[in-house]
Amino acid sequence: MTRVPGPLAFLAADPAASRGRLYPEAGGDLRGPRDAFQRDRDRIIHSISFRRLRHKTQVFMAPDGDHFRVRLTHSLEVAQIARTIARALGLNEDLTEALALAHDIGHPPFGHAGESALQAALAHAGGFDHNGNTLRALMVIDSPYPCWPGLNLGWETLEGLAKHNGPIVRPGWALAEADATFPLDLTQWSSLEAQVAAIADDIAYDNHDIDDGLRAGLLTLDQLLEVPLVARGWAGACARFAGIAPSRLTGELIRSQIGVMVNDLIAETQRLVAEYRIESAADVRAAGQCLATFSQTMRDEERALKRFMYANLYYHPVQLEAARVAEGIISGLFAAYRDDPARMPTEWAMRLPADEPWRSRHIADFIAGMTDRYAVTRYRECVGAIDLPEGF
Repeated sequence: MTRVPGPLAFLAADPAASRGRLYPEAGGDLRGPRDAFQRDRDRIIHSISFRRLRHKTQVFMAPDGDHFRVRLTHSLEVAQIARTIARALGLNEDLTEALALAHDIGHPPFGHAGESALQAALAHAGGFDHNGNTLRALMVIDSPYPCWPGLNLGWETLEGLAKHNGPIVRPGWALAEADATFPLDLTQWSSLEAQVAAIADDIAYDNHDIDDGLRAGLLTLDQLLEVPLVARGWAGACARFAGIAPSRLTGELIRSQIGVMVNDLIAETQRLVAEYRIESAADVRAAGQCLATFSQTMRDEERALKRFMYANLYYHPVQLEAARVAEGIISGLFAAYRDDPARMPTEWAMRLPADEPWRSRHIADFIAGMTDRYAVTRYRECVGAIDLPEGF
């Protein structure tokens, strides 16, 4: 069946017009008939960095329950939402999916707690930023090919990952190095595909963190109904399924709320493209603002939901205690490797630079690539016993 082009197909990124790769490649036909964006998506899926996401924290650290989300399942859910939006708008689905799948690759173990610890450990060496580390992982560290470092992803993919949250005026050292190697026009907005992938990330975690918070018992339905967006969605679910037990309706609440956000985003994106007379992919980058966004009403409601989640889930005492322990693990590992680099695996210890700041950054590269459980194991081997909170 022929697919009907979406209303914004004229703004879609064209793989045939890609700005290319940093390192020229030959013999691509040997690996099947895929365009540049399909190859990028597939390289990401097959990478070690992507596989490690299955044991990295999303909200709950090293969860002992099988049903909580981790970075890998979150990334897959973001990709599903992003691809749905891209298809509805007529954008390039493969580029959108590649960006959604890779957007969290730079996260260290234990999520934002691990990032805070590495930021402190590298305070003298330029700090640590998970978004910049995504580019570093994909352009430098994860190197499965014989003739170049990194995955040699295309410009459009790297650009979209670099500007995951919009234009960047003052990049950190990792992102600045990536930009110096392969200029990414950091001060301009990215493609519409990248903007869609970024807001799909918000839609996914806004809703799925509710699901995980309820499952963990850190949130209650009564609490959630204080949020107008959730209360409206719950009333709709109850009306559609009268007589069904409330415990059976939380999934319907999450699904319908995602749908409401997606529909609002699609309509607002189309409205803004028309209002600002965007006529090409180049116009998207030069627009001076985000075009893939919620309406003002939905934006206000989504921010209210985020405020609630920070107050009641992300800063819950159980979460704060787990974060305290996680930061101790990461800072302890950094100090151990700094004081005795031979504790690192041989291939990492042999490549350790002699001078700062690269010496510290190299140690952080190794730690940032760890999974939660590997970090705990290495801490016990290199530092000593640790008392982990229940469920860790």
